[in-house]
Amino acid sequence: MNKKIVLGTDHGGFELKERIKNHLEKSGHIIIDVGVYNEDSVDYPDVANKACNEYKSGNYDFGILFCGTAIGISMAANKIKGIRCAVIHDLFTAEMCKAHNNANFLAFGGRIEYNASVENMIDKFIETTYEGGRHEQRLNKITALEK
Repeated sequence: MNKKIVLGTDHGGFELKERIKNHLEKSGHIIIDVGVYNEDSVDYPDVANKACNEYKSGNYDFGILFCGTAIGISMAANKIKGIRCAVIHDLFTAEMCKAHNNANFLAFGGRIEYNASVENMIDKFIETTYEGGRHEQRLNKITALEK
């Protein structure tokens, strides 16, 4: 099933974002790219804010953020109410952040050497279903922390 996905990056993740955008479009997904569109230096909190607010404007399945390490942009994203951004390292974390945490954003580092391809990690996330059940009370507690 095709997904509607918002992408955002700073300069450190630009090349990876372009590669992932191409992969997702070839797979038939609808992509909204909120930038950046070159490697000129920008501040990742601004990009996280823009992408997360675009996601919250409606009808997106999830979003993907990129920076040099994924750390800074995920920290910024997780400050925004309603965002659960997971830094992904491998196929296991790609699966679990959806199955147990129902993440609505993923973050990847353009300067990180991953053992699995980022494309495969995103595909794993897309094919995974949130389990709900015992995990729901934990998500409710995360949401309560936002108040």
